[in-house]
Amino acid sequence: MILLQAQHVARYFGADVLFENIYLEIQENSRIALVGRNGTGKSTLLKMIADIEQPDAGKIVKGKQVTIGYLAQNTGLSSEKSMWDEMLTVFEPVIQLEKDMRTIEQQLGDPALLSNEELYQSTLNRYDHLQNRFREENGFSYQAEIRSVLHGFRFYEDDYSKHISQLSGGQKTRLALAKLLLEKKDLLILDEPTNHLDIETLSWLENYLQSYTGALLIVSHDRYFLDKVVNEVYEISRQKISHYKGNYSKYLDLKAAQLEQEWKEFEKQQGEIAKLEDFVSRNLVRTSTTKRAQSRRKQLEKMDRIDKPQGDEKSARFSFKSEKESGNVVLTLANGAIGYEDTILSSPIELDVRKYDSIALVGPNGIGKSTLLKSLIGHLPLIQGEKHLGTNVLLGYYDQEQSDLNSTKSVLAELWDEHLTTPEKDIRSILGSFLFSGADVEKSVSSLSGGEKARLALAKLAMNKDNFLMLDEPTNHLDIDSKEVLENALIDFDGTLLFVSHDRYFINRIATTIIELSENGSTLYLGDYDYYLAKKAEQEEMRLLVETKTAETSKVEPVPTVKGNREINKAEQKTLRQLTRRIETIEVEMDELETIISNCETQLIDPEVFGNHLRVQELNTEINVAQEKLDNLVGEWEEKSLQVEELQ
Repeated sequence: MILLQAQHVARYFGADVLFENIYLEIQENSRIALVGRNGTGKSTLLKMIADIEQPDAGKIVKGKQVTIGYLAQNTGLSSEKSMWDEMLTVFEPVIQLEKDMRTIEQQLGDPALLSNEELYQSTLNRYDHLQNRFREENGFSYQAEIRSVLHGFRFYEDDYSKHISQLSGGQKTRLALAKLLLEKKDLLILDEPTNHLDIETLSWLENYLQSYTGALLIVSHDRYFLDKVVNEVYEISRQKISHYKGNYSKYLDLKAAQLEQEWKEFEKQQGEIAKLEDFVSRNLVRTSTTKRAQSRRKQLEKMDRIDKPQGDEKSARFSFKSEKESGNVVLTLANGAIGYEDTILSSPIELDVRKYDSIALVGPNGIGKSTLLKSLIGHLPLIQGEKHLGTNVLLGYYDQEQSDLNSTKSVLAELWDEHLTTPEKDIRSILGSFLFSGADVEKSVSSLSGGEKARLALAKLAMNKDNFLMLDEPTNHLDIDSKEVLENALIDFDGTLLFVSHDRYFINRIATTIIELSENGSTLYLGDYDYYLAKKAEQEEMRLLVETKTAETSKVEPVPTVKGNREINKAEQKTLRQLTRRIETIEVEMDELETIISNCETQLIDPEVFGNHLRVQELNTEINVAQEKLDNLVGEWEEKSLQVEELQ
């Protein structure tokens, strides 16, 4: 079933065209990526589809009952409520159903109602209807669902009472996405949903969206994420839109094949045109062949000429070259600890960076990856440890906040002021390779977009010709094309790299070594990101195997998981076993209570029973007692389950 169509949609800015004649169709369960360069109008089109903006031409057509959820770029949840209370607002209809059910349960025990058979039966029917709706709308598990989604976004029990107004911008963005997922709209429109998410949370979100029951329309520069989630791609380029079936990698293959075919058709027609024009020029003046020449000329005039394939739009040309070679040992850190004041985020950290290494730092948000880089360059002190920079090492640093850019300067001055002996034409040439041309170089830094600031910061880094680059989230704000250009430039770089990134595709292309940071320090993996994932899976499989064998030998129930990479101590093992056994007992008791409630409800609609007022009252009392016990058990089950998750 078609949920929505964009039909011949356009956006104009005076005489300028952002895009026009856009056609896009969304079916139920569609998984669509909208891609294109920064500035092509992707976010504008999403706002039109979400009915936030109106098109200048064309129309958006959607079903009357279709519900749409929209998450804008870098938006945050704004509320004065606590985190938990705000999530509960999603389930207000279910909560009201539960209140109505409790009210009717009390009414069913009223002797006055029991004496009126017709009113009693209608009340009982209404109760049965409400109970069915309550079950259908996940009434027994909505709190567990809230906890599950919040946990996926790395919010835990201690966070639930926090007021949203006290959260950071990144936390508010994650919470806005969490609420949107809980609302289960027919169409979910997400504009850069992967911002502010670490790799672990990204993996959780990918899995969640793969099983999402509605349709998805996503703008993202995370190619790994798109490959996992989408199966259709719409590309906006040169004011037009093109449609491809498949994930992002398949789209690239199809686009390349399409361009190759267009070139073949163009070149074939150009050959035919050349032959016809040659025939006409040689034979038009001859009496014996002039008619055939005129015929060929008419054929040329009627020919529907194929435009020359344009391919991709203009790309940046990044290049990083080192001025001189460093020694073989670039950087070492022994027994390092990072953090703030008395708070240690990660320890012990061991680094041994050698010439030509390309090392990616990975780990959850808040573990101190950026802090480590800043500690290594001296912007922050190490809490402990000894670092040593090697011989002839020239260190360059890319700050994800672009704090080294001067907002009061022009683009040209920002680069030229640090290289005064370089001719202006050379500075302009370098800026041109980073897509700053013409009047762009006179723009003030403060007026630049996030992507433009990122390109300017990279241009400054390239000008310094350092042989050891530390990069903190260098792909932030870059569109996919610029990311690919940056990747190729770093692959060709003749120096050493140490970088932090959440872009798994970028890590996989650049890194030859992965260092994982945790609260227990650093772990080294000698391979790319795919190797790192495979090794982690292998370690987990081995751990489970050893755990199972240990359990079989000791006749002790196996503990399903461990906490990080640490060995669980005996106290934790004992607690996990106790919690697991209690959860199993609770589940059995819940099944028994649900059976009791179901049997009582079946008896209540039996004609032989509902005429017996005393028996009806007994059954209602039994239902109320069983339901109260069930509610308590559900709460305990959720609490014990979360305790198990926290120990894992």
